[in-house]
Amino acid sequence: MKFTKMHGIGNDYVYVNCLREHVERPKETAVAVSDRHFGIGSDGLILIKPSDCADFEMEMYNADGSRGAMCGNGIRCVAKYVYDYGLTDKEQISVATGSGIKQLDLTVENGKVSLVKVDMGSPILEAEKIPARRDYFGEKQEQGDQRIIAENLAVQGRDYEVTCVSMGNPHCITCVDDVDGLEIEQIGPDFENHPAFPDRVNTEFIRVIDRNTVQMRVWERGSGETWACGTGACAVAVACILNGWTEDTVTVKLRGGDLDIFWDRQKNTVFMTGPAVTVFDGEIDLADFIGTGGERDV
Repeated sequence: MKFTKMHGIGNDYVYVNCLREHVERPKETAVAVSDRHFGIGSDGLILIKPSDCADFEMEMYNADGSRGAMCGNGIRCVAKYVYDYGLTDKEQISVATGSGIKQLDLTVENGKVSLVKVDMGSPILEAEKIPARRDYFGEKQEQGDQRIIAENLAVQGRDYEVTCVSMGNPHCITCVDDVDGLEIEQIGPDFENHPAFPDRVNTEFIRVIDRNTVQMRVWERGSGETWACGTGACAVAVACILNGWTEDTVTVKLRGGDLDIFWDRQKNTVFMTGPAVTVFDGEIDLADFIGTGGERDV
């Protein structure tokens, strides 16, 4: 299988051009290639496919083989791949994802894509649609309000004030005093698998720096801590705006770099702008990893 390793501010995936390649067992393949000791090393696998309703389709799998609906950093790399490798010459493209069709604007420099702006769609705030079980949270909102904004959630015997947002996948955002010193490996799994979230959840631990800047670390369902999460950065911006902490334009500072987020509240649309980088191309014999019955059989 031929592949390309790419990343969006450190959120790295293995990309396969499925206009030319066929991946028979994508879940098992995702687990095998994501292994950072025995595989290629990544946060997951993204397949670039033809689409009947958009220019291309993005099919993504997390490092544990679970199917993902959408990845903001991943879709920027899809845009870079299809342009840089000659699958399109358009600087505005559409990509079908598990959470709908996304529109992307490409910034091209010296024949290569350097930045991608993504129309991430409207944030979902209703608890049932995120999904989040409303009965696990406090009742600070007005009666009948199904949003979860600045409400308490008990995790490891401590109450965290959280705001929940879906950007095609579920996110739980909470402020902490020390983002850098947070023992995310200890608390992240308990958020991810909390019974309040039927489909598990991505959790963003943040610190508001000023009215236009937020620091963030993320624990992603199915992948653990990643260096960046595009949908998470969008959810963080929405949460900060809803809580009155920032303006409508926010720079989110992640471990891998910065993303610029703008929530156009008049249109109820979130826009994300950030870089995409190609690391290397390669070829791997999957028979060495899956379906052989050997020690690396997944």
